[in-house]
Amino acid sequence: MDISHYIKDITDFPQKGIVFKDISPLLANPKAFSYVVDDIASKYNKKTIDKIVGLDARGFIFGAAVAYKMGVPFVMVRKPGKLPDQCISIDYELEYGQNTFEMHENSIEANDKVLIVDDLLATGGSVKAVAKLIKELDAQVVALECVIELGFLDARDTLDIKVNAQIAYD
Repeated sequence: MDISHYIKDITDFPQKGIVFKDISPLLANPKAFSYVVDDIASKYNKKTIDKIVGLDARGFIFGAAVAYKMGVPFVMVRKPGKLPDQCISIDYELEYGQNTFEMHENSIEANDKVLIVDDLLATGGSVKAVAKLIKELDAQVVALECVIELGFLDARDTLDIKVNAQIAYD
């Protein structure tokens, strides 16, 4: 299925010069959303993945659905102050700024095999940060699954993990 028809470009959002890739039409279409979730889940099993990590906030949508489909735990990586338990944190660069991510330090165990799921790969800063947090907990990042990759930003080349994308804009 070609899901590119379900991605809408919004110019100058969240700031001038950015073309935001809106996934709302994809989420509004049950067949397209199911296709994405099923496709990601079909590449892995409980022997290859112990946990799925989703990035705040749109990575929660896809990551939680894939975790449910696979029957594995889902772990949230959030912006500061959103998680109630003991957290580890890391700062990272965005395409248009800087932010911090936090994750419960007891959510990933040593030797866990972790799949990172997010909606979009742009510069790779958020994924690098999350991968570093996972590695600090002595776990292994198996791959990144994303719906959209902005290939022209060459983030894939800067990551030391496998990257799979449903749609790549070059």
